[in-house]
Amino acid sequence: CWEVREHNSSEWCHFIRSNPDCHLDGGFLDYLDGVFCVFPPRLLPLAVTLYALWLLYLFIILGVTAEKFFCPNLSAISTNLKLSHNVAVFSLTSPLHGVTFLAFGNGAPDVFSAVVAFSDPRTAGLAIGAIFGAGVFVTTVVAGGIALVKPFTAASRPFLRDVIFYMVAVFLTFVVLYLGRIRLGEALGYLGLYVFYVLTVVLCTWIHRRHRGDGLAPPGAWEPEMPTDVEEPEPSGTNSGDYGEEYRPLLPSRESSLRILASALSPLDYRKWRRKPWYWRLFKAFKVPVELVLLLTVPVVDPDKDDLNWKRPLNCLHILTSPLLCVLTLKSGAYGLYQIQGIFPVWALVTLVASALALIIFITTSNEEPPKYHCVFAFLGFLASAMWINAAATELVNILRTLGIIFQLSNTVLGLTLLAWGNSIGDTFSDLTMARQGYPRMAFSACFGGIIFNILVGVGLGCLLQMTSSQPLVKLEPDSPLVWVLAGALGLSLVFSLVTVPAQCFHLGQPYGICLIASYLLFLCVALLTEFRVIHFPTP
Repeated sequence: CWEVREHNSSEWCHFIRSNPDCHLDGGFLDYLDGVFCVFPPRLLPLAVTLYALWLLYLFIILGVTAEKFFCPNLSAISTNLKLSHNVAVFSLTSPLHGVTFLAFGNGAPDVFSAVVAFSDPRTAGLAIGAIFGAGVFVTTVVAGGIALVKPFTAASRPFLRDVIFYMVAVFLTFVVLYLGRIRLGEALGYLGLYVFYVLTVVLCTWIHRRHRGDGLAPPGAWEPEMPTDVEEPEPSGTNSGDYGEEYRPLLPSRESSLRILASALSPLDYRKWRRKPWYWRLFKAFKVPVELVLLLTVPVVDPDKDDLNWKRPLNCLHILTSPLLCVLTLKSGAYGLYQIQGIFPVWALVTLVASALALIIFITTSNEEPPKYHCVFAFLGFLASAMWINAAATELVNILRTLGIIFQLSNTVLGLTLLAWGNSIGDTFSDLTMARQGYPRMAFSACFGGIIFNILVGVGLGCLLQMTSSQPLVKLEPDSPLVWVLAGALGLSLVFSLVTVPAQCFHLGQPYGICLIASYLLFLCVALLTEFRVIHFPTP
C-alpha cells in the first residue's frame, strides 16, 4: 500500500479501493479512504492536520478512560475481592495488588494497543515498536528525570529483580523476532514468566517481612517507601457532587432523582474550575465531551465514599447504556448489528432486556442506600471501560498506519515514537509528580515494574488471542532494520543501569539522570537516521 504516493494523484483513490493491502481491519472510520478519496490531493496537508489532531484526542480518550474509569473500577474489584485491605494477609496482598491490578490499570492502554496491533500482521511492527520504544523511553527519560528531580537511594533488591526479569523478557522477544514467529508454547511462556515474576515479588516481600517481623517498620534501603495516610489525596470522584467539609450540609437532605442525575453527569467542579490556571481550563474543556460520554456509559464504584458512589438514576441508566456500548463496540459493531433470524437486531434485544432490568432496579432501590449487589457495577464499569479503551486503541492503530502510508514510514518508527510517547506520557507525569512529592523510590520502581507487565502480557496475550487451532503461531517479521536498533538500545540501557546503579551503591543523582536522557537522545537520532536510510545496518 506504500506505493500509493508513487502514482499520479488522480489514481490514488482507485489504488486504495482496489488494493486489498490497503484495507483497514476493524475500526469505525476508514482513514485511508478518507485521506485519498474524500479529500482532494491539494488538501492533503489539511487532512493530515485533522488526523494528527484526532490522534491527540484519541490519546486523551485513552488517558481519561484509564485514569478515571478503568483504574477506579479495577481498584474497587480488588477491594471487593479482599486483595488490598485485608490486614490479616497484608504481607502477601499488598505486593500482589501492585504487580497485578495496579499494573493492569496503568498498562491498559499499552496492552490493548498491542493486542489490536498484533491482530494484523501488517501492524505487528507498531506493537513491537511501541513496547520496545516505551521500554527505552521509560528506562531512560522517565528514570533519568526522577534522578534529576529528586536524587535518592534506589531500592536495591527490587531494582535488581525487576531489571533481571525485564532483561529476560527483552531477550525472549529478541529471539522471537529473530525466528520470525511465535508459537503457542512461547506465548504461554510470556504469561508464565509474568506469573513467576508475580510469585517472586510476593515471596520476596513475605520473606523480608518475616525476617524483620510483622510490624510496619520504616522501609530499608532496598524497599520503596509508601505514602501514609497523613497525605490527603485529591478526591477521585468524576462528578461535581463531591463537596469538601466546609461545603457539606450539617443536616442530610433528600435530593430528587432528577437532581442527582444532573449532578452526577456534570464533569466540572466549578469551585475547582475558578481556582485553576487558563491552560488547565483549556485542557479540561477538551476532556469534558469525553468525560460526559464516559459518565453516561461507564459506572464507577468508589469504596472510599460512604455511599460507594451510588447514584441510583445514573446507575440504572448504566444498566442500559453499558451493555449497548459493549455490543456496539465489539468488532466495530458487527455483533450489535447482527440480525437474529434475519429480523431482530441484537442491539434491540439488548435494549429490551436491559431496560426491563433497569426498571426493576430503579423500583427496588433507593437514592440514599446502595444495594447489596452494588459491587456488580464495578465489574460492569470495568468491562465497559475496557471496551472504550479497545475501541480507541483500534482507531489509534489504524490512524498510525494511515500516517505511515502517507509519509512512507515504517510501523516500527511510528510505534517507538508516537505510540510509545502517547502511551507513556501519563506515566511520565505521574512518576515525576510522585518524585517531587518525596517518593522517588516508588516512582523509580514503577518505571521497571510497569514495563515488565507491558512486554510480557502485551506480547503474550496479544499473540495468544490471534492463534487458532488450525494455525497455532503468529508471524512476527520485522518490517525494517530499526527493530534491531530498538532491541539493542533497550538492552544497552538495561545493562547500563544494571552496572552503574550498584557501582554507585544505589545512590542515584543528577549525573546518572543526565547520562540516561543523553543516551535516549542518541538512540533517537540513530533510529531516525536508520529509518531514513542514512545509516545502514545488516539485518539478521
